[in-house]
Amino acid sequence: MSCARLIWHRGLELKIIVAAKRVIDHSVRIHVRADGSGVETGNAKMSMNPFDEIAVEQAIRLKEVGIAQEVIVVSMGPEQARDTIRTALAMGADRGILVRTDAALETLAVAKILAKIAVKEGVDLVLLGKQAIDDDASQTGQMLAALLGWPQATFASTLSIAGGKAEVTREVDGGLQVISVDLPAVVTADLRLNTPRYATLPNIMKAKSKPIVVREATDFDVDLAPRLTVLATNSPEPRRPGVMVGSVQELIDKLKVEAGVL
Repeated sequence: MSCARLIWHRGLELKIIVAAKRVIDHSVRIHVRADGSGVETGNAKMSMNPFDEIAVEQAIRLKEVGIAQEVIVVSMGPEQARDTIRTALAMGADRGILVRTDAALETLAVAKILAKIAVKEGVDLVLLGKQAIDDDASQTGQMLAALLGWPQATFASTLSIAGGKAEVTREVDGGLQVISVDLPAVVTADLRLNTPRYATLPNIMKAKSKPIVVREATDFDVDLAPRLTVLATNSPEPRRPGVMVGSVQELIDKLKVEAGVL
């Protein structure tokens, strides 16, 4: 077990939804399109957003200790997002919901769709990563909690559930903050919440028989029109080569005159 604390409470069996986004794999070197219209995704390796993977792992651990009775994974995107759900099912989730769309959904639309799914499924807890590594928006959990009118606990590094409440240690700028929220609630996972497991081959085979319901994004009566316009996407400037200096005084002079930092 990691530092995430799981407290079993007799009679409390939650139904959990976990949001899992399909993104460019974190190990891939990103390339900007020649026209600057965005990032090239055509031949890039795709995988589950790492923070969402942590959220999936946490939901599965809650089920393993008897706190949760069902873990539902939701992913939104093209048909290929089915693979993201299959990964979560192989880790131990029970079933999946694919909200299929070829459009790039913005945060508000994602939150609205998740809210409708959460209400329909009658869930007690929504877990998701604190942010997606493709846009780093860190907004979906907060918007979802506002739409549902549920309490939220963001940037969770530990999580314990008992007596209809979730106690969460949050990672904040000044250190750590411990809060308690009533269920149902929205919790977003930080990096130190746990270390996700690897899906074993037997579980990968079992995942093929687990159900995935496919819904079209247009079925939810949500405005999917984008509200943001990307004006340009640019690669960072290449790092300048280093310069060897002969003495400390020469270094100070360069920092003063050439770099202007002293």
